[in-house]
Amino acid sequence: MADQQAYNIDEGRNALVTHLMINRALCGELLELKHSYAKVSLTTTAEMSVDENHLVHGGFIFGAADFAAMAAVNDPNVVLVEANTKFLAPVEVGKSIVFEATASHETTRSRFISVIGKLGDVKAFEGDFKAVVLDRHVLKLKLVD
Repeated sequence: MADQQAYNIDEGRNALVTHLMINRALCGELLELKHSYAKVSLTTTAEMSVDENHLVHGGFIFGAADFAAMAAVNDPNVVLVEANTKFLAPVEVGKSIVFEATASHETTRSRFISVIGKLGDVKAFEGDFKAVVLDRHVLKLKLVD
């Protein structure tokens, strides 16, 4: 299934190294990646609808914003620890929402990421995310004795 294939890791500075197996149909397609910046586009589908008016469930919007945030950090051991989000406009099935994420504070393990999601010129989502870069994958940590 194409939507579940891993992103190719290209040689070069702007290669994605996190969330490589993310489902692009559910969490968006990476459009652009630079140091501390990512752009993701989510084209909404009928499977995301919650009612007969074709309103998209906010969880899909959040998922794409989260993917943009993690891509902006772009570390294989990045973990989301906090999010403060606002859903500013409804998203309808068939529409595409584009998320731009900018990360800061690279001198510590903590990263603060600002994410804006737009439907054309209309701001539909904004969020402040906090992530932590760990020494190894979160599932490889010994959290409890």
